[in-house]
Amino acid sequence: MQNLKKFLYTALTCTFLFNLNIPANSTEREVKVYSGRHYNTDREVYKKFAEETGIKVRLIEAAGISLIERLKREGRDSQADLILLVDAARITNAAKAGLLQSINSSSLEKDVPEGLKDPGKEWYALTRRVRVMVANPKVVDVNKIKDYTDLADPSLKGKVCLRNRKSPYNQSLVANQIVNKGELETKAWLNGMISNVSKPFFPGDISIVRAVSKKKCGIGIVNHYYVARMLAGVNGRRDALYAKRTSVITPNPAHVNISAGGIAKFATNKYEAIQLLEFLASPEGSKGLAAPTFEHPLKEINQNQIVKNFGEFIPDKVTNDELGENNSLALKMMKEAGWN
Repeated sequence: MQNLKKFLYTALTCTFLFNLNIPANSTEREVKVYSGRHYNTDREVYKKFAEETGIKVRLIEAAGISLIERLKREGRDSQADLILLVDAARITNAAKAGLLQSINSSSLEKDVPEGLKDPGKEWYALTRRVRVMVANPKVVDVNKIKDYTDLADPSLKGKVCLRNRKSPYNQSLVANQIVNKGELETKAWLNGMISNVSKPFFPGDISIVRAVSKKKCGIGIVNHYYVARMLAGVNGRRDALYAKRTSVITPNPAHVNISAGGIAKFATNKYEAIQLLEFLASPEGSKGLAAPTFEHPLKEINQNQIVKNFGEFIPDKVTNDELGENNSLALKMMKEAGWN
């Protein structure tokens, strides 16, 4: 079975590598991208880049953890030029593992806001994701829930749904609370919230929205774009109906996570990779990535009405570098609190 999985993964990788021959001019310039983003709409952005620059984009997609392990395994023999990952902890961990390299780019420094880029210039954010709460008004009083910390209230006993501890989004949320509240207050919040959880823990955000809709629990924590995609019918009519039965609560200030990119340590097409990263982080590129996926671009709000209906948000002051720095502590505290 393990060999079969390995064969299927290799076949999938090759399909992406050879079928994404985006039109280019007569030059042979190219950039090889290892991406943890899994959206077909990203390819339209790569296509536009190729048309404008003549640089061919070759894409390999896989889960972020798989890509990091692959980079470590390949070492100097890696074919990767540009690495794209979701979640602050993943991109900062890639930098700490020596998988990225520092670059100098005035375009990236201009286009990527403070707090959304590595002080060491090894990675830069491309899109933003807000961690919101999704609630069933028939199960909980949504007017009494304003912030993540409210999920520790004893009145929510048995009514809270959470994704499992492996979720990098939840790890970063806890890291965010550590920076904002300190260890002692975060520990108390974790213990209170976990005691309210309607077990088992869920494997993904979409399953939480479904459970809240079906009254299996009253409230959960998810990334905003999962709900938006469901409401838009991306996942089908049934999921759209599920999402419509729920209410989105956006904390203010809100925890905002990212997808981000960095140049691979042993990139053979370094300058082409920098050009692509600059394009993806530009106002045009960031919006091109974020608009169809219901994420937020770097400097503005997604203008889709579904997303706008979730309400305005103010990002808190925690930097994504700080989220990465506190990831290990967050995991330790989650485990101690019984977050499985």
